[in-house]
Amino acid sequence: MQIRLWGVRGSLPSPINNHEYRGKLKRVLQSAVEKKLSSADDIDSFMDSLPDEIGHVFGGDTTCVSVRSNSGNIYILDAGTGIRRLGDELMEGDCGKGKGTVNILFTHNHWDHIQGLPFFRPIYVPGNTLNIYSPYPDQKKHLENQMNPPHFPAKFEDTLSAKNYHLLDRSPSKVVELEDDLKVSIYPLKHPQGCYAYKFCQAGKTFIFATDTEFTGEIIENIDSKTDFFKNADLLILDSQYTLNEAFLKVDWGHTSYTMAVNCAINWNIKTLLMTHHEPAYSDDILQENYKLALSHADMLNNSTTKILLAREGMIFDL
Repeated sequence: MQIRLWGVRGSLPSPINNHEYRGKLKRVLQSAVEKKLSSADDIDSFMDSLPDEIGHVFGGDTTCVSVRSNSGNIYILDAGTGIRRLGDELMEGDCGKGKGTVNILFTHNHWDHIQGLPFFRPIYVPGNTLNIYSPYPDQKKHLENQMNPPHFPAKFEDTLSAKNYHLLDRSPSKVVELEDDLKVSIYPLKHPQGCYAYKFCQAGKTFIFATDTEFTGEIIENIDSKTDFFKNADLLILDSQYTLNEAFLKVDWGHTSYTMAVNCAINWNIKTLLMTHHEPAYSDDILQENYKLALSHADMLNNSTTKILLAREGMIFDL
């Protein structure tokens, strides 16, 4: 499997503003002066040496992740604004010829997880097929509603791709075979109006996507007493929107602190934790500071098995 991140923000798109851009640029130039950069031939290696918070942007698009199976098929998790650029890439292949098959799996229907779909170009091309997987029996209605007048100039039902709806069994014990060797299962999460985690298994590797969820110590204990759904995954992409103090102030808002996300990953023996659904009000510097605090918290727990990373648009993981 290959997992690629197209959108990592929560709640609403948060593009970098001019003030933050100029701040990044100033620090890049200061670093160039300190390293006495004098040749254009050295620019690439210099850029590669920069810390993440100034060498990259973490990204402002809302949630979208793609899973490419070992056979080459694409499965898309959620349709936040990140799906627009994914659609542009798919249009360069079979989707641009009206011969594409697109599979989208929805965790829930809050706007930041569906709002990119009207700008996903493959759905407008006749001959393309859109397979929609969801644990919600009214999924079709939710996708149509956001494009109904006066919200959008085109109706979802009038887009020219063929559409197939697949209702997923909500039981965590139910396993769906998307392909002969690719299996997916879901698990209910604590979030207003509900949300579901997805677990993909292929060739002995496991990837779990658990966005928009509120984990607490009590919830973790309750889950551990019922299921091993989250245990021993190779990659866990997990909601880590808040600091611990914010989580205490926003009980029942449906999001997890980075501190609790680290607790989850270590408790479940996760190989790699990828913290996502970034708070839209946070600059890249604040995200990086929270990431460092998350690493410090992991050290306090004597972590030696779980790799902890901060989600950034464009990241690719091969399992």
